[in-house]
Amino acid sequence: MKTIDTHVHLLSSEVSFNRIYDKVAVRFFAKRFGIDANALAQEPYKAYTDALMNSVKHSEHIEKIVLFGVDVKVDDEGNVLHKDKTVCASNEDVAALYAQFPELIIPFFSINPKRPNALELIEKYHALGFKGAKFLQNYWGVDTREARYRPYFEKLAALDLPLIIHVGSESSVHSVKTCESIEMLRQPLEVGVKVICAHMALSYEPRHIFKALSSNPKRFNEDYFTLLEMLKTHDNLYADVSALLTPVRAKVLRHLSTQSDIHPKLLFGSDYPVPFTTVWNSYDIALLKRICIAQERNVFDRYVKAMLVYFPANHPIYNNYRKVLCLEENTLHVKSQTDIF
Repeated sequence: MKTIDTHVHLLSSEVSFNRIYDKVAVRFFAKRFGIDANALAQEPYKAYTDALMNSVKHSEHIEKIVLFGVDVKVDDEGNVLHKDKTVCASNEDVAALYAQFPELIIPFFSINPKRPNALELIEKYHALGFKGAKFLQNYWGVDTREARYRPYFEKLAALDLPLIIHVGSESSVHSVKTCESIEMLRQPLEVGVKVICAHMALSYEPRHIFKALSSNPKRFNEDYFTLLEMLKTHDNLYADVSALLTPVRAKVLRHLSTQSDIHPKLLFGSDYPVPFTTVWNSYDIALLKRICIAQERNVFDRYVKAMLVYFPANHPIYNNYRKVLCLEENTLHVKSQTDIF
């Protein structure tokens, strides 16, 4: 079985692992993601991209990845307010890596809609061959329900560019909680954008850790169930299973696997490089099976093998990307990198 991973992050070319979260994650991340820890300390971006592309190239199950960065946080005039040195990879970073590995990457852009020239930038990257858009509106402090963002979504719809929207809890960057809501999907859906709701809209509160880890559906957050209903009623809405192997989200996998009426709307995605565990987790896989899955060295195949327990190889989740992605001409129209910088 081969599929496309529809949710992969490129880290910033200026990446530095200085935050407490990063320092903790990197210890786990380097070994389990096939990255040399010393190289990661000395040349973090090169070590990261080398390991990423090597993992895709040698994956048994992943044919290509949808790759994107995250735009910076700006004010209404387009002035930079904050640039996370880990998460904020530029569209130019994505394009440069794509130029090296066009057979492995499907590029998506990330453009903050607060930028005064946002519509022009959409047209620019669409002309270069980017296949969709990624929103991290909770980091940007962008409430997508506001009328001023409607032209942005209308532009995406006109160009038939799908939009991945983060919905649910966020721990990697500062997040505006009101912008994590399922309501962030409403306006782009209304204007006809193909929307991919990331992470199944799952939220949790660290202060209620036992509830966060509970596999009892009565303890799941309301937005998750709202999403299940919306997937039935909105033809242009999809959802991905990215980051569902983190313990606070893996709890829903058994329940989600039984919701067959919305399975034609689910997309496979990993949320690489978000760390995950296949042994100490909240799902209901037998211990020996967990240990067996954990032996898989390729990080993408390890994610797939855990998902195969709930969604067998012939499941539509591995082919639904064809309903969303336009892959006939997956080529950036760039003669040299000087054309995009």
